[in-house]
Amino acid sequence: MRLPALLRVFVVLLLGSLAACTTTTPRDTATPLTFVVVRHAEKATDDPENPRLSARGQARAAALAERLRDAPLVAAYATEFRRTQQTAQPAADAHALPVTAYYARGPASEIAAQWKQAHRAGTVLVVGHSNTVPDLVSALCACVAAPMDDTEYDRFSVVRIGADGKATLEVQRYGAAPTP
Repeated sequence: MRLPALLRVFVVLLLGSLAACTTTTPRDTATPLTFVVVRHAEKATDDPENPRLSARGQARAAALAERLRDAPLVAAYATEFRRTQQTAQPAADAHALPVTAYYARGPASEIAAQWKQAHRAGTVLVVGHSNTVPDLVSALCACVAAPMDDTEYDRFSVVRIGADGKATLEVQRYGAAPTP
C-alpha cells in the first residue's frame, strides 16, 4: 500500500520532529554551565515557620549579588521560603531575572537533572537550606559535598559542568564570616 504524497510528507516531518526532541543540545564551550549553590542568609526571629532575613542576612544577600555582578547569570532558583527568596532576589534583580521557586523537600537528584537539562550555559544561582544544599551540590557534581552546620551561612559552592558533561566542585566563602 502506498501512502498519498501529502501524508508521506507529514510522516517525514513528524519523524524528524521526534528525532529532534530526543537529541540534546551540546553545551556551549564559550560560556560553561556553572551552578552557584548557597544556603539562605541569616534569618530573623520574627516568624518561626517562615522567617525573613535579618539585617545581617540582608547584608549577606547584597554581598552575594555583588559577588555575582559580572557573572553571566541566566537563572535564579530558591525554595518556597521567604528567607531563600530574599537571599536570591538582589542577585536576580541585578540581572533582571525572576527568582523561580523550587520545592525544598524535592529529591535533589531530580531537581539537579531538571536544571542541567534546562540550562546549557551561563551561571545558575541556587539558594537552599543547610539540610538541602549538600545534597543539591552532590547531585549537580556527582561528587560528595560536606555536610553543612546550621550556623554556616558563607559557603559558596561552585559546580562547573564541562563540555564533556564532567563536573568539578570548588568551595569558597563569601560575605562576612558568620557569628555563632
